[in-house]
Amino acid sequence: MTYGHWTFGATFYKKQLILDHLIATYEKPLVSIINGIVMGGGAGLSMHGRFCVVTENAVFAMPEASLGLFPDVGASHFLSRLPGFYGEYLGLTGARIGAGEMSACGLATHFVPSVHLPSLERELCRVNSANATVIGAILGLFAQKTPTREESAYRSLDVINECFSKNTIEEIFSALEYQAVNGDKWVLAAIKSMKSASPTSLKISLKSIRVGRKQDINQCLIREFRMASHTIRRTVNSDFYEGVRAMLLDKDKKPKWQPSKLELVTTEMVDQFFTKVDDEDWEDLQLRNKFGPAILGHAKL
Repeated sequence: MTYGHWTFGATFYKKQLILDHLIATYEKPLVSIINGIVMGGGAGLSMHGRFCVVTENAVFAMPEASLGLFPDVGASHFLSRLPGFYGEYLGLTGARIGAGEMSACGLATHFVPSVHLPSLERELCRVNSANATVIGAILGLFAQKTPTREESAYRSLDVINECFSKNTIEEIFSALEYQAVNGDKWVLAAIKSMKSASPTSLKISLKSIRVGRKQDINQCLIREFRMASHTIRRTVNSDFYEGVRAMLLDKDKKPKWQPSKLELVTTEMVDQFFTKVDDEDWEDLQLRNKFGPAILGHAKL
């Protein structure tokens, strides 16, 4: 292996997923505090612990499809367990939500105004216990209720379920366009966002969340590592590299996706992302459950 080989990126990503798994399976309760923007990798560090505290400054999103990637770092596990098909909505549109929506859908366990964070942190530091009930009681002393925004898409969860429960991206688009006649801003924003995203990313993201609904965290992370490895290796296309170029480097916001249309993304292309990588330099993700024997790549599709 030489410097610059695709597996360097996969190795970094593997370490990230191992850390996410450690957080998700750690026996002591972990409290994450979100007082700003959390996206992508930050969500992996925040969403898998026992407690998630958000403030009025919290913003959550998984915008990977716009970069030619897919909601990763265990997102196929935590998004798939949100009410109805709200996880599909967040994962496919990259929509940004605030503290009210995070609390309502279950991504956050407590809302605490930012002005009270110093006091909360002091109380947590004084706790001489790893008992989740004790820690939860302390969080409860500072927690307040926060309403969802008037324009929040979560207030239209029934419409989200109607649209994002469809079996294919094409059907989801049709359902959204049918709802668009009502002029709801979140519907129009969802259509716009999905139309600008990588067609391949949309299809693998939908399948990933649907498969994740039936898998535990170990299986989700192992499968997501396979998907990311294919992405970095360019097994199917170079959409991730093109998305990074267009959105983060050149910032022309005009990615040239390959394939460029949903109908050109075949089932075989999608399925390829979910298989083991056929490369002698690649190894499947290995996880340890509660510091026990390694769990080898056993993700079931």
